[in-house]
Amino acid sequence: MHENKEDIEYVILVAVDTSNGDDSFSGVDASLDELEELAETAGAVVVGRMIQKLPSFNASTYIGSGKIEELAYMILDRGATGIITDDELSPAQMYNLGQALDIKVMDRTMVILDIFAAHARTAEGKLQVELAQLQYRLSRLTGKGISMSRLGGGIGTRGPGEKKLEQDRRVIRNRVAQLRRELQDVVAHRELTRKGREAGSVPVFAIVGYTNVGKSTLLNALTGADILAENKLFATLDTTTRVYEYSRTSGKQKVLLTDTVGFIRKLPHNLIDAFRSTLEEVCYADYIIHVVDASSENRRGEMKVVYETLDMLFDKASSSDIISKKIITLFNKIDKVENPDDRLGLLDKRASQVLQISAKKGLGLDGISESIDTLLREDRQYIETLIGYKDMSLLSEIKSRGEILEEKYQEEGVWIRAYVPQQIRIDKG
Repeated sequence: MHENKEDIEYVILVAVDTSNGDDSFSGVDASLDELEELAETAGAVVVGRMIQKLPSFNASTYIGSGKIEELAYMILDRGATGIITDDELSPAQMYNLGQALDIKVMDRTMVILDIFAAHARTAEGKLQVELAQLQYRLSRLTGKGISMSRLGGGIGTRGPGEKKLEQDRRVIRNRVAQLRRELQDVVAHRELTRKGREAGSVPVFAIVGYTNVGKSTLLNALTGADILAENKLFATLDTTTRVYEYSRTSGKQKVLLTDTVGFIRKLPHNLIDAFRSTLEEVCYADYIIHVVDASSENRRGEMKVVYETLDMLFDKASSSDIISKKIITLFNKIDKVENPDDRLGLLDKRASQVLQISAKKGLGLDGISESIDTLLREDRQYIETLIGYKDMSLLSEIKSRGEILEEKYQEEGVWIRAYVPQQIRIDKG
């Protein structure tokens, strides 16, 4: 039996500033603010932070020897039980830092993986997290030293558990291969589900955004779903698809809304690889709803991270470029933006539609259905035609999948004026 203790960890955040300081979002202070939120989400208490300005990371110890001495004094003074670096450490850097400081050493990747392990709920999510953790740990089996040998509890120990570190490389590789096979079965099932949706021709809108911008709150508000929505990073991981039905003058319209895992800067590559089948739901969606925290001081940088991640996913999937997908950008939490001038700056050049909403307060949600209608109409064919009474199944299909603007029952059949999906073949003659 291997018990993972939940002892509180007191940590110091450590970062190396290699930038010119021109971009406030990429600046080390903003990055450490986010790392602190990650650490707190993982259950740690931040008792200090240290930044060193260097042209590049120290290949051996991440920070310089002088800063290591300074950090050792800070550890004693603050009663820290570990440190967390803002960048992913190499096995050598982690080992050398652990030897020099005689303390538990963690990096940003380990913390994010730990949060994912704690929040995974479905069987697929647990498989994906375990795969990412094992891939991360596989390269750190040799010379693991203090940083790994001390993992008796806390950050880095949830998920597959400490026992995986005690197994040899061959056993872990076998487990990784097994996980990949199991995930392939999940992917095959997902593709069948996706093909079923495509056959029904119900439009799919993928909801994307930086972590903790309110995607789950939005899905709950629009569909009545009961998805966990907390003010925490990565509160939900599992992809959820719900039917969104709304009224309009010509009848009911149904679309599918698919919630996806939130993005974050420096998202670990192992995590992207493990969650690729989930993230690629975005690639197969018909449209994208990009949720942005309007109240965030770093919203421009967060939007940039989202688009960079999407571009990477589309490139990896050999899919059409993200630019070809029409986007609705929702600036959420608008109730927290008190200055009217700040609202004027809420723009997104890559979006076809831009709205200001508050999913929590229910503000501006009616405009979402209008924006969806606008995009759907742009991609549908406008027809005026007579459908014979013997083809009532075609009329039924148009009613369920298209939008009938006008219909008149005549002696020969039903004359309609409508917008219909391109997949529906209409004999206009």
